[in-house]
Amino acid sequence: MSKTAHKKVINPKQTSLSQTERTALSDKRMLEAAIKLIIERGTEKTTLKEVGEIAGYSRGLAGYRFGSKQGLFSFVVHAISEEWLQELKKVTEGKFGIQAIRAATDAHYRFCLEAPDHVRAFYILWFESITPGSETKEVIAAIHQRRQRDVIEWIHRGIKTKMITIHVNDIEAVAAQFCSALVGIVYQWLVSPDSMNEIEELHKGLKRTMETLLMPVPIPELIN
Repeated sequence: MSKTAHKKVINPKQTSLSQTERTALSDKRMLEAAIKLIIERGTEKTTLKEVGEIAGYSRGLAGYRFGSKQGLFSFVVHAISEEWLQELKKVTEGKFGIQAIRAATDAHYRFCLEAPDHVRAFYILWFESITPGSETKEVIAAIHQRRQRDVIEWIHRGIKTKMITIHVNDIEAVAAQFCSALVGIVYQWLVSPDSMNEIEELHKGLKRTMETLLMPVPIPELIN
């Protein structure tokens, strides 16, 4: 047998990856592994060891990378939040006022439809962050505050450009109502995961509510 017969076959693509690319790839694989475990077993039964194994790496890699389960969960929250943020930026670019709110609401429904496991894992961690001692609480709170700031900015710009022509007594309260309604819709979906038609209608209803709060009613409609 020739010496070359014992040589290990190496994938050229793997050897061509930089350290940064390899880290990004392992993060992506471990993210998907963590999401799978969280939605199938819950956070309590999700282990760092299994995250590493399911991702195709050693048992110790997830522990080395994240330090603890709470570190892993913070990573998952950040990663999924970034996915949503990039999508939100895309759909609301050049929009403000009620147009941005409509676009964001539609995008939220599509995100639930197209990446349901990511949304479920994110909100499982979101709701569990209120438990005493949760290390993800501050991360979740910062994400929630960022969402509300975005909506406040959309409303301010809508008023400035006269797209919103009525006086809004409490912009912060309207933004909080919008963000809280989205969380409530997802909670309803988590309770009844097969009710996507209802979830779609709830998103539509939220748009109508925001239009009522932010847009004047034409006089003919008041007469009728």
